[in-house]
Amino acid sequence: MSTDRTRPAGRRDQSGPRSAPSGPRSASNGPGPAPGGPRSVPPQRSRRLQPHRPQRPHQWFAERLLAVLSGQRPVHWMLGHTIGEAYDQLAELAPSTPLRATHGSRPVLRHCRGAQPATGVVEAFASIAAGDRVRAMAFRLEQGADQRWRCAAVELGGERLTAGAPGLR
Repeated sequence: MSTDRTRPAGRRDQSGPRSAPSGPRSASNGPGPAPGGPRSVPPQRSRRLQPHRPQRPHQWFAERLLAVLSGQRPVHWMLGHTIGEAYDQLAELAPSTPLRATHGSRPVLRHCRGAQPATGVVEAFASIAAGDRVRAMAFRLEQGADQRWRCAAVELGGERLTAGAPGLR
């Protein structure tokens, strides 16, 4: 560890802080670059950034379903992204906004995982937290002939269980 107090912490080059030139530079001042000229500084190590990884389809859909079921977006926002009975399921669930904010906290997606039981099919589940409540959401995605993913089914779970409820110990 260096005891040089003029160098900022984490700085690795050997040059110290620049001082303002005191006057015109002449040949008697010794070798070195002219003021304002190029400076010999070792290359800085850049922070290695993680490459941007695009969201997987089930993560993207989980965010969209959360927005609809929490009342942040209307159901018709999912019209082109659903097939079969999924839109009807959303239309039935959305008016009650089952994932709405509780006690001023917006619902957030905690975890989202997906499994691919067959080519062109993803079955996913997500846990959603809103305040002290955690809800479960399951959905199925199917890939069409146009290679676009569409939601084919949605289910919500996570009804609040109380200590006196049967089945709890």
